[in-house]
Amino acid sequence: VCGVEKYMCCCYNTSKSETASLNGEPVVKRPRESGPQDMSLRVPKEPQNKVTVVLGAQWGDEGKGKVVDLLAMDADIVCRCQGGNNAGHTVVVDSVEYDFHLLPSGVLNKKAVSFIGNGVVIHLPGLFEEAEKNLHKGKGLQGWEERLKISDRAHIVFNFHQAVDGIQEQQRQQQEGKNLGTTKKGIGPAYSSKAARNGLRVCDLVSDFKVFEEKFRMLAEHFLTMYPNLNVDVDSELQQLKGYAERLRPLVTDGVYFMHKALTGPSKKILVEGANAALLDIDFGTYPFVTSSNCTVGGVCTGLGVPPSYVGRVYGVVKAYTTRVGVGAFPTEQNNETGDLLQSRGREFGVTTGRRRRCGWLDLILVRYAHMVNGFSAIALTKLDILDALPEIKVGVAYKVDGQPLPSFPANMDVLTRVTVEYKTLPGWCCSTEAARSFEDLPPQAQSYIQFIEDFLQVPVKWVGVGKSRESMIKLF
Repeated sequence: VCGVEKYMCCCYNTSKSETASLNGEPVVKRPRESGPQDMSLRVPKEPQNKVTVVLGAQWGDEGKGKVVDLLAMDADIVCRCQGGNNAGHTVVVDSVEYDFHLLPSGVLNKKAVSFIGNGVVIHLPGLFEEAEKNLHKGKGLQGWEERLKISDRAHIVFNFHQAVDGIQEQQRQQQEGKNLGTTKKGIGPAYSSKAARNGLRVCDLVSDFKVFEEKFRMLAEHFLTMYPNLNVDVDSELQQLKGYAERLRPLVTDGVYFMHKALTGPSKKILVEGANAALLDIDFGTYPFVTSSNCTVGGVCTGLGVPPSYVGRVYGVVKAYTTRVGVGAFPTEQNNETGDLLQSRGREFGVTTGRRRRCGWLDLILVRYAHMVNGFSAIALTKLDILDALPEIKVGVAYKVDGQPLPSFPANMDVLTRVTVEYKTLPGWCCSTEAARSFEDLPPQAQSYIQFIEDFLQVPVKWVGVGKSRESMIKLF
C-alpha cells in the first residue's frame, strides 16, 4: 500500500516545483494560456488548390496526351510524376504532330509551367534530344527551357542503365525463352538503382561534380561487376554529363517546396499527366509484364510530394477497344481480321519503340479493375472513330476459368492466360463519326455503345474522341 501511496503522491503532487517522473519519463506541465486561443487551426480546411489527374486505364497508348493537351490549355502547371522516356504521347496542334517521352505534353502551353517530379527517372540525352526534335517540327516548343522545372530529387538514367536493360532482356530470352518486352530505355535498371540506394539524383549532378564523379564511377563499377560484357565509356559519359549539368542547373528546383507553394498559394489549375497505365503498374499491373513505377493514382502523391487530400478529379483514359505492346496475357486479343482492321485503322504502332500493337475488343473487366484502384471521377473515351467500319462490336464483360466465373481481375498471370471472355455484342454504326462535335451528332448505335460503358462501370464518360486533333474531343458535360 505504501508503494501505491508513494506512486500517487509522486504523480499528483503538483505543488512541488520539481518535475515528477513517471516510468522514467518527465511529466511536462503545459503552461496556462495567457490570452484567447486561436481555435481556427483546429477547424479542418479545404485545400486551396487540388491537382487534376489524367491516367491510362488499360495497357497504355490510350490517348492520354490528347486529353492532357485539352486540359492543359488553361492549366497553370502541368506535371509528370513517374516513368521515364519509356512513355510516348502524341499531340497534334495546328496540324503539327509532336511526340513526347519525358517532357509533359503541357509544355506546348506557353503560359503554363511544366514540372518533372521526383518520381520520374530522367535520361538527360533523351530529354534534350526530344526537345530538339520537336523544335524542328513546329513553333509549339519554342522557349521550353524557360517554362520547365525539374525536381532536384528525380533520379538519373545513365547510358549504362540502357545497356543493362538490353542485356537483361537478352538473358531472359535465353534462359526462359521469353522477355518482358521492355523499351530498353534503362527505366527498370534506373529504378533498381533507386531501390538499391546507389542511384544518383539531379541534385547530385548540379552540386559538387567531383563528388558526383566518384559516385558515378562506383555505380558504373557495380554494374560492370554484375555484367562483365557491359560496354561502358565512363570518361566519355562523365564529360557529357558535365555539359548537361550546366544546361540543367537553371531548371532544377526543390520539388516539394515548388508543389507546396503551388497547392497552398493563390488559385491555380494544376494538372498531372500519368505515363504508362494502370495495367502496367508495378503493383497492380499484369506483373511481371509491367513497368517499374506506380502509374496509378498513388504515384501522384509519391512522385510529386502531394498530400492525398490535395488530389482532386481523376480522369481515366480508355481507348474504345484494347491494345497492348509487347508480350503478356491479353484476354480480348483478336488474332484475326478484326484485330488487323483495328491495327490498320488505328495506326497502332508504339510512339516510343515503333512496335506493332496487339489489338482486341474493349475489356471492361480490366477497366473496372483500373477504376477500383484509381477511383475515376469520369472517363475520356478515345478513338471511337476507329470502330466506324465494324457492323457489330463486342465488349468483354466477364471472365471464366475452367467454366467457373472469376469474381475479380486475377493477380496470377498464369490464370489470366487461361481465361475465356464472355462478350456482349452491340450493333455497329457503319458510318463516319469524325465530323461529330456533340453527343447528339453521333449515330444512335455509337451513343448506345457509350451508355453501355457508363452503365457497366458506373462512371460517366466526359469526353469522346473521334479524331486526332484536340477539336475532335467531344465534351459531353
